[in-house]
Parts: sequence; structure tokens; C-alpha cells
Amino acid sequence: MKRQYASFAFALSLFAAGLATPASAQDKSIVVASTTSTQDSGLFNHILPLFKAKTGVEVKVIAQGTGQALDTARRGDADVVFVHAKPQEEKFIAEGQGVKRFDVMYNDFVLIGPKSDPAGVSGSKDIVAALKTIQGKALPFVSRGDKSGTHSAELALWKQAGVDLETAKGPWYREIGQGMGAALNTAGAMNAYVISDRGTWLSFKNPGDLVIAVEGDKRLFNQYGVILVNPEKHPSVKKDLGQSFIDWLLSSEGQAAIAAYQVNGKQLFFPNAERKAS
Repeated sequence: MKRQYASFAFALSLFAAGLATPASAQDKSIVVASTTSTQDSGLFNHILPLFKAKTGVEVKVIAQGTGQALDTARRGDADVVFVHAKPQEEKFIAEGQGVKRFDVMYNDFVLIGPKSDPAGVSGSKDIVAALKTIQGKALPFVSRGDKSGTHSAELALWKQAGVDLETAKGPWYREIGQGMGAALNTAGAMNAYVISDRGTWLSFKNPGDLVIAVEGDKRLFNQYGVILVNPEKHPSVKKDLGQSFIDWLLSSEGQAAIAAYQVNGKQLFFPNAERKAS
């Protein structure tokens, strides 16, 4: 009888272990709320398999505008945020929603427009003057209008140009409330200007008659940061696994992986992690 009981107990323990295995496997994954630019540019397709091979951790990406990504994290629906709007990121930290913010990489924004260049700004490095001209001539301009990092940068540039969009908006200014790829497609269809991050532009498969009109202005700098969602505020956050992803991004291996990603021989992102919070 004892032997039968022992056999039953052993079988039961094996069954319980079998049930536990899928749960532990699921625990080897994290959710990263990030921007459409890191997804649409193809960067994640390049670096995430390398991270998984190194750690066994699967990264599930929710690609949204930066504002939406931070809101996803505020609800506790992500373990890490990887975005590009520093003022919004610092506000997120100040609210106690995130632990620390780290610089990871940068690229820049560019003004995209039709080859015909009705604004006459092609080749310029002055984004403020270009925007003033576009508004002054009421030329078609597409805005993402989605509270993303790119949208925030665009609004800041209009402000620097002295253009009050609340009064200056008209049929020439079209807000679409969608991501970068959709904005570029809309600009192509409308023969319009649009602000894009360079990474998405270089990966864009349907440029049509669109070209870079303005680039190289220091005001077009585009910094990306990464933040662990605060586990004290959101107990569901996988602190250790999330931190392992951040540590890898900041490591020499992660930084080299970012630098190695190219499209048509052009580097899309430039690592600049200093391994300290900012």
C-alpha cells in the first residue's frame, strides 16, 4: 500500500511539474511598449533575436506613438518603455511610473517633401525657415497627430518657427492620428511635406516622388531612451527580466548590435548609452 501511495504521489508530482512548465516558460518573456519608428524601421527584427539568443528572454513589442506607449506603461501593461520624447519620459519618471531613464541611441528627424519642392526649401539645413515657408504658402503638410515622439518634435518645431497652429491650421495642415508609415503614405498621395524620423524614412518601401528636403539642423536631433516600469507601482512588472533587457541594450554587445543595423548600406541608429540614468 505504501509503495502504491508513493507511486501515486510521484506521478502527481510529475503532473504538477508538467503544469508548472508552461507558466515558467511564459515568465521568460517581457512586454516592451515602444515607438512605431523602432518597429517600422526594422530595428527590433534585427536586435531582438540577438537578445533572445543571449538570454532566452522573448520580447513582445507593443508599437505605438510615444505618448500611447507611456500610457500603456502607466496602466501596468508593459515591463519596459523604449521611446523618444525626453520631456514626456522625464514626466513619466517624475510621476513615479518609471525607475530610471537611460539614453540608448539617437538619429535625427528630416523634412520629407515632393521632388517638385513647391516650398523651394530643398537642400536647406534650416527647418524653422522651411516650416515658416510651408505655412506662409499654405502648402500641404501631413502631421501624425498621434501624440508620438515625432508628433511632439513637430509641434515643438512649429513653436520655434513662431507658428501658432491653433490659429494657422487650415486645409493645408492635415492631422491623421496614425503612425509614421501611414503619414509618409499620406504625404505621397497628397504631394505634401511631413516630418519623419530618418530610420523609418530609410526603411520606407514606397517613397514615390518624396525626397528629403531639409536635414542636418541640430534642432532635428532625435534621442531615444529606455525605462523600467516601476514595479512598486505595478507589481506585475517583471523587474529582473525587464532590467536584463535594459542592461543588454546599454552593454557593449547591445550597442554594437544597434550600430550594425543598416538598410541599403546606411546606418539607421547611433548608439550613445553612457550606462547612467538621465
